[in-house]
Amino acid sequence: MSNSYFRFREFVVHQRRTAMKVGTDGVLLGAWASLTGCEGRILDVGTGTGLIALMAAQRTTGTLIDAIEIDPAAAEQARQNAEDSPWADRISIEAVSLQEFSERADRPQYDHILSNPPYFVDSLRSPDAGREAARHAGWLTYDELVAGVVRLLTPDGRFSVIFPYEESAIFVVRAAIEGLYCVRRTHVHTTPGRPVKRVLLNFSRTRPVSVEEETLVIENVDRNGYSDAYRQLTRDFYLYF
Repeated sequence: MSNSYFRFREFVVHQRRTAMKVGTDGVLLGAWASLTGCEGRILDVGTGTGLIALMAAQRTTGTLIDAIEIDPAAAEQARQNAEDSPWADRISIEAVSLQEFSERADRPQYDHILSNPPYFVDSLRSPDAGREAARHAGWLTYDELVAGVVRLLTPDGRFSVIFPYEESAIFVVRAAIEGLYCVRRTHVHTTPGRPVKRVLLNFSRTRPVSVEEETLVIENVDRNGYSDAYRQLTRDFYLYF
């Protein structure tokens, strides 16, 4: 059974009421996304516990962060986590789908959008409705995610997301069709020599001359500790780094 809370260096994430708990994917995305110079607004799509929104708040100064979550119980948990954090005045949580949220917007307003989205498009559905909503793309298709980002992202804004390897290639094509181009891509391996487990993607409205390609290995050979690169990326967050 998962712990009811997860303690980071500067904040605590309670997760008793959320279907999807704190995991490596969210920490990776929250630490990896390029937020340097992001002084406007940030949007976290499918915030769950509020983890990525909290990480974005820790990494920025004065930036306002909106986070949306379709599951009311999870949204309330995220709201409480935000209120208990040092950045309560900068984080706003709303229980709403991206589809509805983007339809209400009258103009693009976000300089950076982040999402650890549902991605098991062809997987068996979970009997847990909350977990299914959090993990299955039937609740938010790739086209709906792209459409929402296109509607909400400022002309010079960036969009960062994490996917399993095969899904990442599909999503890059879907996004390009709608004018969002991959400008940075990091392939994540659990250990050296293992297949790519996850892919971190960063998009812009401007088509790049070339894509910035990177590789990240989380653990050392034989799983005898975390790699220096992973420690460097996440050291501002994990207590034991």
